[in-house]
Amino acid sequence: MLRPSVLGLAVLLSMPALWAAFAAGSLGITTALTRFLIAVPVAALMLTLLRKVTAGYARQALRRELAAAAELRDRQAAELG
Repeated sequence: MLRPSVLGLAVLLSMPALWAAFAAGSLGITTALTRFLIAVPVAALMLTLLRKVTAGYARQALRRELAAAAELRDRQAAELG
């Protein structure tokens, strides 16, 4: 199943061809739709790479939050005990 973000990016990538086909009429509809279909896997690959890059930053932030929570818990335990 395709994510809406993939289809949206594919539309943006193929927008010049879609505009030329549907609004200006200077390009064939078949050609414009072919360019859109080529843009779909390209957009999926681009967004997959972006998700993989940003996932590392999310993991780092989670580790920092867990470490800060553990430090706070240890500090509170030391104050009570």
